[in-house]
Amino acid sequence: MPLQSLIDDALAKTPPGRAVWIALSGGLDSSLLLTLVAEARHRHPRDLYAVHVNHGLQSAAADFELHSRRLCTQLGIPLSVDRVAVAENHESGLEGAAREARYAAFLRHVGTDEALWLAQHRNDQAESFLLAALRGSGTRGLAGMGQVRHWRGRRLMRPLLDVPRSQLEALARQRNISWIEDPTNADTVQDRNFLRQRVLPLLEQRWPAASASLATSARLAGDADDLLDDLAALDLAVAGGDPTCLPVHALLALSGPRLRLLLRYCCQRQGLPTPPAARLATLIEQLTARHDAKVHITWTGAEARRWRGHLYMMETRDSMPEEWWASWNGESRLLTPLGPLCWQLQCRSGDATSLHVSPRLGGERLHLPRRGHRDLKRLLQEQEMPPWRRQDVLVVWHHDTPVAALEPTGAFGVCAEGWQLTPI
Repeated sequence: MPLQSLIDDALAKTPPGRAVWIALSGGLDSSLLLTLVAEARHRHPRDLYAVHVNHGLQSAAADFELHSRRLCTQLGIPLSVDRVAVAENHESGLEGAAREARYAAFLRHVGTDEALWLAQHRNDQAESFLLAALRGSGTRGLAGMGQVRHWRGRRLMRPLLDVPRSQLEALARQRNISWIEDPTNADTVQDRNFLRQRVLPLLEQRWPAASASLATSARLAGDADDLLDDLAALDLAVAGGDPTCLPVHALLALSGPRLRLLLRYCCQRQGLPTPPAARLATLIEQLTARHDAKVHITWTGAEARRWRGHLYMMETRDSMPEEWWASWNGESRLLTPLGPLCWQLQCRSGDATSLHVSPRLGGERLHLPRRGHRDLKRLLQEQEMPPWRRQDVLVVWHHDTPVAALEPTGAFGVCAEGWQLTPI
């Protein structure tokens, strides 16, 4: 299919009223994509925008930005430019840090339910497959980039993913479309550039269809990964359906591969980083620890805990500073180290109140309606609240008397007689 027809079809399938954003780097691929979409919108009217992310990592960064501005002016397309700071000591390296900063910029500009089009092509997919294979990735990594993906409420599309770069370059030259060559492409210190400049050309000398075959393998790996997701979803349903809290007995009934698959799937469902293989193995081993053992496994950005026969997986939790406290009128949205306070507290007498909030230290007692004075520690135990959540409970004081205990998130709250506690 001619490239322009490919773009026309993709744009026609975008629901009317949904804006389309083009990630414009200023290189060959994105410059051509923007030009083709600009023409297609005359036949399939859509709101069209471009976003350029300036990473500031090379001397040519200003040239890329200038070219992007000129091209958008020429085509009559609004352009947003986002200059980002990239952490050079990032744990995933400079490339990973740049990608993270780039996608954070996309999130700032592309609205919910809008579409973001990226210009990756078949050669990029082949490189991604090789990189994933060399890193020992499973099917999800080998699947590379998806042609259509839902991401943070946005729709990511790669309409050129099945098109070889040679075809893109031929059309760009035929139509006299200008672009900026990335001078860092020649730097083979970076893994992707090494594959692009050294490895793939060598493979294609021996196997001319190497890039196409690798991209096909990535697509097949994607199909296999979708099937594995279906299997994991079935296992999750049997285990109760909650990816944050899994009964250990249901986990131990699974084979090793299915158990690892389910745990990774539950992380992905929550948007958590998946644990490295060694951490995952440790986590599974700890499932059979004695019932009173304090099982707590951490990895970057996430943690898992076992308590009362269940496995809990969650984001890494910040601890509440013991010295923190704040004044509160019971109505305004109070910001705490664990997030905003999602409660309102009012004295039933209607009198104006002056309150202060602090972490629980132990020994607090609340005078509850029809129950008398009750120790807060016992109240939390009665709620079967996991120990790590009990550490987040805040106590609200009126003068020297505790009048409420609550979690900032609104998950748990209790107040003393004469007071009314309302989640917001």
